[in-house]
Amino acid sequence: MNFSEVFKLSSQLCKFSPDGKYLASCVQYRLVVRDANSLQILQLYTCLDQIQHVEWSADSLFLLCAMYRRGLVQLRITVWSLCTKSVSYIKYPKACQQGIAFSRDGRYLALAERRDCKDFVSIFVCSDWQLLRHFDTDTQDLAGIEWAPNGCVLAAWDTCLEYKVLLYSLDGRRLAAYCAYEWSLGVKAVAWSPSSQFLAVGSYDGKVRVLNHVTWTVLAELGHPAAVSDSRVVVYKEAEKSPRGSLGRPACPPPRAAESKYEIAAVPVSLQTLKPAADRANPKIGVGALAFSPDSCFLATRNDNIPNAVWIWDVRKLRLFAVLEQLGPVRAFQWDPQQPRLAVCTGGSKVYLWSPAGCVSVQVPGEGDFQVLSLCWHSNGDSLALLGKDHFCLCFLEMEGEGGTAPGTQGSRA
Repeated sequence: MNFSEVFKLSSQLCKFSPDGKYLASCVQYRLVVRDANSLQILQLYTCLDQIQHVEWSADSLFLLCAMYRRGLVQLRITVWSLCTKSVSYIKYPKACQQGIAFSRDGRYLALAERRDCKDFVSIFVCSDWQLLRHFDTDTQDLAGIEWAPNGCVLAAWDTCLEYKVLLYSLDGRRLAAYCAYEWSLGVKAVAWSPSSQFLAVGSYDGKVRVLNHVTWTVLAELGHPAAVSDSRVVVYKEAEKSPRGSLGRPACPPPRAAESKYEIAAVPVSLQTLKPAADRANPKIGVGALAFSPDSCFLATRNDNIPNAVWIWDVRKLRLFAVLEQLGPVRAFQWDPQQPRLAVCTGGSKVYLWSPAGCVSVQVPGEGDFQVLSLCWHSNGDSLALLGKDHFCLCFLEMEGEGGTAPGTQGSRA
């Protein structure tokens, strides 16, 4: 495993192009485009103001930079054609958590709308922006929409005050409606499996419900208790490893960052829990993050009131497979796009990698404490962008069998 030098970065704006050839990063008002392999600067653009959002076009030929400070607030969506120079306007978009969604193949756009105090969804054909379907949703306050990867089903969910998940076909027919319970905070996160066979719904009650694509009923309820007692589950606990001097005393001066390693804990294992503030908005409870592996075989989750743990579920057997308990709260995790390998960061100077073969803790080299706040995989899984507050670097991973340091030994440290 090798690391690049550290480069400057603003607002964690760093993205690989869809074809994997380029890496775009932002530094204040400058946009830097690099070769994804050599990291040589290919283009340097200067914008009129600080860049607050960056997005690649699907063909990797264009980059969009948004400078919201110079924009105007208008209740419509403007679609600019880069081919014909035509402009299309879509009215009544709803400002919600996830109100706009493109299908994976780029053929359709689904838009959440609010008209006359009622929620609607409009589906547009992206080739000419003609309206394909327009229908109302049986929601009190629509919070988000998301296409299945195959583009055949659209999921919509209600505000957290009303537990409701709705499934619609491409022609606007309601296929199913799901409600797990009433009179309590409801849906917190939603994720489709890459195969489109499963829809995982994370809830404020600390459970994930996995719905199947045939009957849209629950296949399993995955709980996140504060103690793991199943002997089949491998629990990896991150532990500090303090270097010792020749006489068994702590080395002096202390290292830049304490080394750590994973230890396999004997069950039952009690996990660190957080008592949420019940009198504040957005309480730290419930499943707030979940993601399927690219082969749909594993599901990674985080229960926000057990903030240091990542739960990894075997989707084929619908049971808990492994738990990673970190020394600090988990900031982000993301699957390798090519294989079941999970990268995790906790806001410290390490990155963690899990695969079915084992777990590793990797120290990020460099001067000063480089705090990894987020991460982003290259499309081929060979490299990983580690994003900090003001800097970023690339981590290059060698594939197993090439003499590299891919996760392969349980409880080891790279």
